[in-house]
Amino acid sequence: MAGRKPDVTDEEIVRVLRDTSEHVLSTIEVSEQLPIKDKATIRRLKELHEEGRINGKQAGRSWVWWVNDE
Repeated sequence: MAGRKPDVTDEEIVRVLRDTSEHVLSTIEVSEQLPIKDKATIRRLKELHEEGRINGKQAGRSWVWWVNDE
């Protein structure tokens, strides 16, 4: 029997990007730091991007993500 899906807030996702020492993170790098699956991570990242909360762009076949310093 499958367990309850973990909840991850938008703030937790943004914090992963804000707290990194890298300038950008790939979707996989973000996903590795969250208790949700890769497909859920990309969906959530794209939603945050559409809302203007994070920046992202396609780099080859992958996406990279970052936040601007405020």
